[in-house]
Amino acid sequence: MRLLVVDHPLVSHKLTTLRDERTPSPEFRRLTEELVTLLAYEATREVRVDPVTVQTPVAEAHGVALRPKPLVVPILRAGLGMLEGLMRLMPTAEVGFLGMVRNEETLEASTYAERLPADLSGRQCYVLDPMLATGGTLAAALDFLVDRGADHITAICLLAAPEGIANLEAGVAHLDIPITVVTAALDEKLNEKGYIVPGLGDAGDRLYGLAH
Repeated sequence: MRLLVVDHPLVSHKLTTLRDERTPSPEFRRLTEELVTLLAYEATREVRVDPVTVQTPVAEAHGVALRPKPLVVPILRAGLGMLEGLMRLMPTAEVGFLGMVRNEETLEASTYAERLPADLSGRQCYVLDPMLATGGTLAAALDFLVDRGADHITAICLLAAPEGIANLEAGVAHLDIPITVVTAALDEKLNEKGYIVPGLGDAGDRLYGLAH
């Protein structure tokens, strides 16, 4: 598993505003989309392409085109707030949905809903999950996708905790495919409730203003 922490002033600026507890939900949603677009620029460096030739007004030019059907998978519900930011860069991608919930006592994740193709053989997947805290939810999601046949997965997270990265790495060690995690920052730690410190609070609540 590869970890990429995107070190860029624009990323840091937008993340700082997201962390601020005074940032209201509408601005939080807008900044999340903008931040995801910046992260997606790095996350899609290995997106699969095919060579093409086009005719310019002057001559033929050789270039590339995205291969059909990369799959974007937001993990419900907070991952939905990241979807538009990635789809701006890949508007032709397909979108699947995966609903996972974390047991607040055991911190283990379980699947409660999914809307995905039955066969993901040969598919490149981009998973959206704002907070990589304990790593349990993301590890379960990656397992789910690989079971369906996905052969290349990139996860985009706004924030990650060291414990989450370690747990995820251990949790996906048995998966024999390329896995990359792209994040805006690797924070200090998890607290006793499993929240990232300093973090930005509950991403779902801050995006949508509703309690679980």
